[in-house]
Order: sequence, then C-alpha cells, then structure tokens
Amino acid sequence: MAEKLKIISLGGLNEIGKNMTVYEYGGDMIVVDAGMGFPDDDMYGIDVVIPDFTYLLKNKNRIRGIFITHGHEDHIGSLPYLMRELNVPVYATRMSAGLIRLKLEEHHLLGKTKLITCEAGETVKAGRFSVEFIHVNHSIADAVAFAIKCPAGVCVHTGDFKIDPTPISGGMIDLARLGQLGKEGVLALLCDSTNVERGGFTKSERSVGASFDGLFRGCEERIIVATFASNVDRIQQVVSVAAKYGRKVAITGRSMENAIKVSTELGYMSIPEGTLVDLNQIKGLPRNKVCVVTTGSQGETMSAMTRMAFNTHKQVEIQAGDRIIFSASAIPGNENAIGNVINELYRKGAEVVNERAGQLHVSGHACADELKIIHALVKPRFFIPVHGEQRHLKIHAKLAQEMGMDPRNIVISDIGKVIEVDANSARINGTVPAGRVFVDGYGVGDVGAVVLRDRKHLAEDGMIVVVASVSAMDGGLMSGPDIITRGFVYVKESEGLMEELKTVALESMEKSQMSNGRDWAAVKGDMKNDLSGYLFKKTKRNPMILPVIMEV
Repeated sequence: MAEKLKIISLGGLNEIGKNMTVYEYGGDMIVVDAGMGFPDDDMYGIDVVIPDFTYLLKNKNRIRGIFITHGHEDHIGSLPYLMRELNVPVYATRMSAGLIRLKLEEHHLLGKTKLITCEAGETVKAGRFSVEFIHVNHSIADAVAFAIKCPAGVCVHTGDFKIDPTPISGGMIDLARLGQLGKEGVLALLCDSTNVERGGFTKSERSVGASFDGLFRGCEERIIVATFASNVDRIQQVVSVAAKYGRKVAITGRSMENAIKVSTELGYMSIPEGTLVDLNQIKGLPRNKVCVVTTGSQGETMSAMTRMAFNTHKQVEIQAGDRIIFSASAIPGNENAIGNVINELYRKGAEVVNERAGQLHVSGHACADELKIIHALVKPRFFIPVHGEQRHLKIHAKLAQEMGMDPRNIVISDIGKVIEVDANSARINGTVPAGRVFVDGYGVGDVGAVVLRDRKHLAEDGMIVVVASVSAMDGGLMSGPDIITRGFVYVKESEGLMEELKTVALESMEKSQMSNGRDWAAVKGDMKNDLSGYLFKKTKRNPMILPVIMEV
C-alpha cells in the first residue's frame, strides 16, 4: 500500500501569524516557515508568541530542511528559537536569507546554522521531497511559493502573495509556472486566505508612488513617513520621491535600518548618491529639505514613531506643521494604539495623513479575484486554505466551491491536526502537540497559562500579603498579622479597612489553629478563604491573597 503524505500546521490557522507547516512522507519531514505571533492585550509581559516545537524536536532526526517563503516576522520570527534545538539546513531566497542572518547573529547562532541561499526557479532535494522555488509578488522582495514534490504527488504552497503586474522590483508573479504545474497535475493547494473577504484585485505597489509624489510636491514642511520596515519597495518609493524634490532622507528604527542595510547590500534598493543622511544631521537642514522614514506605523510602544509622538525620541522632536504620513493599514487589534499616537501628533500641531486620505498603502495579499486565478491555474485535486482566521478559511473554502470544487475535497484544518493525503482522499486523521509558547525576556516557555492567569489577576485586582510570626515552640502568635497591599487600595486612605482585615485574619488564624493545629498549609488556606469572602462582600473586588506564616 502506498504511503500517504501528511500535512500538519503548527501555526497560522485560526490566527494571523506564527506560520509553520510540516510536510511528512515516509521517514522524511520538511518544515515550511517558522514564524512568530504578537501577544494579545491580556498577555501581560509577553514579548512574542512562537509555535510549540514539541513534535519537531521529537522527530529532529527526520527533518531534512526548513524552507522559508519570505522574510516577514510571521514567517521567520521563531527561527532563532528553533535553531537552538535543531541542526538542519535552512533554505531561503537572498533577501530572506539576509534578514535571517541578522536574526541568527543576534542570537549567536550564525556559526552553527547552515543557511543556504536559493533563487526562484531552483529545486532543492530534501530526502524524498524536492522543493521548487516559484517567484511571487508580496510586500517584501524575493517572496516565493513552493511546489513540493514527493511520491504521493505535488503540493503547491503559495506563502503570502498577490498578483502585481507592475511591481517595483523583481517582475510579475510566475503565473506561467503555476499553470504548467496545474496541467501536470497538482495533488493539493495550500493557499493564503488573508484578503479573501475583499473582492476584486489588490492594487499594484506602484500606485502608492503617485500618492507620495502628490504629498511631497510643493510641501514646505518637514515630512515624516511611517511604514513597515520590511516593505523595501515602499521605502524605495519614498526615497526616490524625496530625492526628486531635493530632500535628504534620514532613517530611524532599528528594524528599518537593518532592512535597508540588507536590501542595499543585495541590490534590492538603489539610493541616489548623497540622499541618505544621519539622523543627527537633519537639525541643520531647512524643513522643506528633510524627510524622515520611521518604524511604528502600528503604534508599537517602543517604536520610533511612538517615541517621537510622546517626546521620548532622542533625536527627533515633532514640531507644529510637520506632515506625517502613515503608509500602512492597521493590523487588526492595533487600532487603539495607532489612534493614541495620531491623537498625540495632532496635539503637537502636526498634519497627519493616513491611508483614508488617499492611496498610501496597498496590501501584500491577494484579493478574491486573484485567488480565483490561482485556483483556475493550479487546478488542485484537494484544497487546504491556510494563513487566516476561521472566517477567512471558511470564505476561501466557499470561493473554491464557486470555482467548481467538490466540498468533500476541501479540508479546513486547525493547528496540530494531521491531514493525510493520497491520490484518492484528503482527511484529518489524528493530532500532534501544538499551541502557543510564550517568550518573556530570555525565558522561552517558562511562562504558561497559570502564570499568565496570575498576571491578569494581579493587573485587574492587585494583591494583599498577610504576614504573621508564630512561636516555633508552641505555635502561639508572636507578631502580626500585618497587611501589605499592592495595586488594591491606597492604604493611607483605607486605614479602617486595613484594621478590619487584620481582625478577620487574626480570628481566622485562631479558629483554624484550633481545628488544624500546626498544619500551617491548612491555616493559610483558611485565612485566604476568609479574607477573600470578607473582601468580596465589602468591596466587590477579588485581589490575590498571599498568607505568609513564619515560625520563629
């Protein structure tokens, strides 16, 4: 009986971000992408979220390579954490490899990681798999789709893409190759679902250039542009239009500096001689000769744009009249943060232009009509929508049905589910460990659901510590109980309440000792319950209560 191909998503389904897909055939496995996600508002203190690698580490001897579609954080962000544990080659195009190199360097992993650069059109052999790199358009240079071949058949994994007939660099998506694969026969298509809800076509990146031209032409004020650091084509357009109108360009934001460094070294950006200046030099230039390009289009707390708005940026201070252009759309969930930054900029007398005012941003993802073109070209036997939340996956499945696909040949999966595919069927059969691992500072995975629950509890209700000292001889009370609170009430204005709490704690302790003796764990449990009940009745609040009993 022929082997089946297994396809397992460890991230990127029912969520936007932390994309990671495993393909498994016989004894061989390959991994496509290793992304990270950003924490939700209630994940206090968490820096980033990465996929659960348990399944990969358990099968580390079977992994033949990691293949990267493009250099965005939600596709490469968890690589450093994975490469600490794995020793397998990473295959990526030049731009992606340049950005990965910076990441690995930061984590002191560059020396021990085998990073192999590939071009679109190349095919890499990896065990019983062969992976062909196919050029696509996206909002970062050098993005690719993969044609993944194994004895079970060919899978087309699109990665993030759109169809852009007039891209800034790199030529149009290789539709001819996708059509050829479709003619030869494709077993399964795994396709980007991000913009499936939008009808029509995504506009070309080139359309943004004309909007910039209009905003720079005749402007006598300083211009500050906030955009995504990785959108090299967008930055190129800003630099070109600034040079055209005789403005010097200064860059701020570490990720932006890194992206420009990599893309100029690799020839993806050409900056006219003498246009780029150091941020410290802009003070001496006339306002109408300055353009600052910055990170922070999503209102991120530590980004350069936010620091400028709230006066904590060391080199740039917002002045009345500054024209500030937000060349990015809000990622869902960031609307409030962006709103706060924009309000602050208005407060300083700046003029803010965002995408509502004109064509200042185009998406990097295909809209419904482009997705239909891909379906028509690839003609897959089975379809697996990926890269989207539940509604995106369902709407994409419906789109495939409109294109004439049998609903029984469409599989909507979830992270950790194993899809088994052969010539006759594609179905979910079994699961593997999957989920979210939290990164907090240097700690990876040491903050779990219980710690997060405690942090949420502390953030919402504060805490009370009850300290009592008892005699080691007979267990009698020596001092206390003393009450210490943080984030619950302001003690100086609540002295009455504090006294009442002491009384409740003392009574609870005496009563509990009568029935539990010197079983301090039981005594502390009783104190916690009694205090908690009393406080809720009195204040309708539920702080965290930590009783401490010390024997002296």
